Amino acid sequence: MDYRSDEDFWYNLPANFDIVETVVRVFHWTGDVAYLDDPVFLEFYRRSMNDYVAAWDPDGDGLMESPPSNGFRGIPSYWEGRGPRATTGGDLVAAQFSANAALSDLMAIRGDAGESERYLRAASHLRDLYNREWWAPELGRFHTSILEDGSFDDTHIPLLQILPVYYGIVESGPRRDTLLANLAPGEIVEVNAYLAEAFYRVGEDERAFQWLMRQVDPDLPRREYPENPFTVVGTVTRYLMGVSPWSSLGVVETRSRLPGQVSWAELTHVPTFVGPVAVRHEGRIMSRLTNEGEGPVRWRATFQGAHETLDVDGASLRSERGSTEWGDPTSSVEVDVLPGESVTVQVVGGMG
Repeated sequence: MDYRSDEDFWYNLPANFDIVETVVRVFHWTGDVAYLDDPVFLEFYRRSMNDYVAAWDPDGDGLMESPPSNGFRGIPSYWEGRGPRATTGGDLVAAQFSANAALSDLMAIRGDAGESERYLRAASHLRDLYNREWWAPELGRFHTSILEDGSFDDTHIPLLQILPVYYGIVESGPRRDTLLANLAPGEIVEVNAYLAEAFYRVGEDERAFQWLMRQVDPDLPRREYPENPFTVVGTVTRYLMGVSPWSSLGVVETRSRLPGQVSWAELTHVPTFVGPVAVRHEGRIMSRLTNEGEGPVRWRATFQGAHETLDVDGASLRSERGSTEWGDPTSSVEVDVLPGESVTVQVVGGMG
């Protein structure tokens, strides 16, 4: 409905950055080297992160601006509702940060250290700028957008507080704690579709699960609207079940984030770069992976907490210690799962 011709269609400036970040994520899931090496993809990444930004950043400050006179030809946010027309939305800055961070990762995998470092510097600059200049202490949240006169707009728009958390630009610490405490849902289903994943991304598992359950409530108005079912599938797979294929490392990782009121959950036929797998969690203390494909799967079974050893099909193996991005300790073991085989890993004594 927003497209009439190649010269007359709506578009939102964060979209290119969303695509770049998504393609990098799809590479990790599929292992398809086209995302890594195909000249068409490489040109799209570089034009999006360089030419595209320069074309919309006339003052060269690193932030893209779209004056109100542009109307719907380059909306500087995903928000198209109430409030004054912005020139730069907070979600645009956050999406640009996310794409730079993801592309830095991809370029490092390609072995292009110089380009990887350049995108990492751009991501760090945007994150520092947003957290330093956009915070509004009197409101307990971030400014919503920048207006044409260069001032900040503080119209309360839930989406423009949710998406910066979703994109990971908000630094951990007291400000983020305050923002999360004040984070309010929006008025429409497509805004709230991102709340569960935003909370999961910062370790707020209980609040995330509450919002996930609201998304699947049969009484939720307009729950079939596209953002809602697609984010449900993604959130259940990537966060509740913690399925994370890493093709560049050759491992499929899992970490249960089931809440206390859910005793078990299972996914089958999950496509990964090494073929389909089934994953079952019992609470957060037992995980089983079944290899439904035709080749071996290197499985990294990760659990919350610091555990010296983990039980692998009755054998005690020393675990590798790690941590989540918000600092909670984790313990992992890696095992090979052959085609048709199931392997169970659990916290020692956890099933007793």
